[in-house]
Amino acid sequence: MALPPFSGILGSKRAAHLLHRASFGPTKELIDSFSTLTANQAVTQLFQQPLPDPILPIDPATNKEWFLSGINPTSKGNFQDYFKGWFLAQMLSQGIAPGQSLAYITREKIVFFIHTVLTTIQSKVDDSRSLYFQNQLFRLFAFDKTAGPKVNFKELAKKVCVDNAMLKVLDGYLNVNGNPQENFARELHELYTIGRGLDGIKYPSTGQGDYFFYQEKDVQEAAKVLSGWEMSIESSSVINSQFQNLDPDTLLPRGKVKGGKTNASSHDNSTKTFSSRFANKQIKPDPLLATGGNATEASALDEISQLIEQIYASPETARGICRKIYRFYVYHAIDQLLDDSIIAGMANTFTSNGFKLQPVLEELFQSQHFYDAAPGVNDDSFGGIIKSPLDLVLGTVRLFDIQLPDYITSANDFYAKTDGLLRSLSSMGMNFYDPSDVAGYDAYHQYPIYHRSWISTNYLAERYKFINEYVSENQPVVGALKIDPVNFVKTKFSPAIATNAKSLIIELAKYLLPLNENLTYTTGADANAGLTAARMNYFLTAFIKTPLIDTDPEASWTDRWTTGRDPETVQNQLQGLFNAMMQSPEYQLY
Repeated sequence: MALPPFSGILGSKRAAHLLHRASFGPTKELIDSFSTLTANQAVTQLFQQPLPDPILPIDPATNKEWFLSGINPTSKGNFQDYFKGWFLAQMLSQGIAPGQSLAYITREKIVFFIHTVLTTIQSKVDDSRSLYFQNQLFRLFAFDKTAGPKVNFKELAKKVCVDNAMLKVLDGYLNVNGNPQENFARELHELYTIGRGLDGIKYPSTGQGDYFFYQEKDVQEAAKVLSGWEMSIESSSVINSQFQNLDPDTLLPRGKVKGGKTNASSHDNSTKTFSSRFANKQIKPDPLLATGGNATEASALDEISQLIEQIYASPETARGICRKIYRFYVYHAIDQLLDDSIIAGMANTFTSNGFKLQPVLEELFQSQHFYDAAPGVNDDSFGGIIKSPLDLVLGTVRLFDIQLPDYITSANDFYAKTDGLLRSLSSMGMNFYDPSDVAGYDAYHQYPIYHRSWISTNYLAERYKFINEYVSENQPVVGALKIDPVNFVKTKFSPAIATNAKSLIIELAKYLLPLNENLTYTTGADANAGLTAARMNYFLTAFIKTPLIDTDPEASWTDRWTTGRDPETVQNQLQGLFNAMMQSPEYQLY
């Protein structure tokens, strides 16, 4: 059953809500533009195609790309940080034509979503090229609606089983016949596909090793299916321009079978028998793909395909993946009622569209539920998610049109700037592309705290420090990225808005804060307002309290802005206002 659609024009609050959730934050112009659209019109723009592939970065020491050609062994660059900085640039659509920018960012957010599900740990992979090829693999599967039947999340699961980065991060390269390594097989079931059901629900069990939807025996048998593979990319210090083991569908490097393509000697070639949770199904080598009874690369890949097909045949797999989509894009709390309605509807769309992500997202972003627009409900969806450090940093950069240096023509400067952004993410609790365990970042999976894991006393202080450094003229910031509040107000708002202190705050709230309707400075008149009158007056005081000698602060602001008198005070006042609004708890939400 499809999700009931939202009808009508979005308006600014719903437009901002959609753009924040579907992308890495909107510009003011995008919010204004989308506020006049229907949900269907907006989603069409989000998923506009075709889109270009990213331009590859360069090694500043050699002025050459290295992802495809390999790395000069004499170069001393931190290539894994280069990769992460480059990926930040893709999330900001750097160098992309304005007409394609939003769809490009939407795609990159899906790439990041897939990374949160099929997790990579950079420090364990320890190879920038493996990280890149997996990142590009996810990109090929992000916009999948019209990409053909072999481009979908189920097929991606098959590709990931022999992906170089995944083989390393979950010790798949150690899994050999007679000595199975079960790490990947376990996480494939528990984290990447079928899962253990709805969090908070206790499912009946037949005993130890029974996880209701699968059993320990299924992990053990799956490990045999997955045995006999190793990485095909050597150390990142070695030039390897000839990739002999490319996936024929993606043309990206994948792992290779140990022994050789015609004799996969380390693969368990026995018949694998699964538990009653999978109807005691057997996976056995296809004799037509074997050579003289020996396993081959083709027969090993066929067994992996059988395994993924078996897992995806369970209806719980579609639900489990759709719960991950919902928690990432909508909210963390899923009770049984919501699971049996919204999640079930998403899972039906997922399954009926051949396990493609894009149809699920398109339907979700057009649904009444996404905007909490049904009669008689509260606006819990708006401002319901704590921004990840990534959403906070990139959203701020985008809103204020902060430009990074070109990563081709000014590579050293670019990496210096992105290194500062990466340090900011780390100080706020996000080790980008390097979560602490294979389940990924706690915010997307850790019951019951989920997104609240982003906030601690120290992390919140770092968020406020980040804003203060970017807004305040006298605060140093690594990489020298700065917000110019004066120019922002001058170029984004009409004189009628900018000259009126109270009107300016109300207008800014539309773009800075998720709850921004019916705002007032009058206590008692704020019952239906997105923010209390006390909060609005707090912002007003932070704005016009300087200088204290003003007898009529609001009139003085109008005079300074209109005449251009005392530009230093104007700058200080706007810095005070932007700091107050952006260091507020509300700015941490979307």
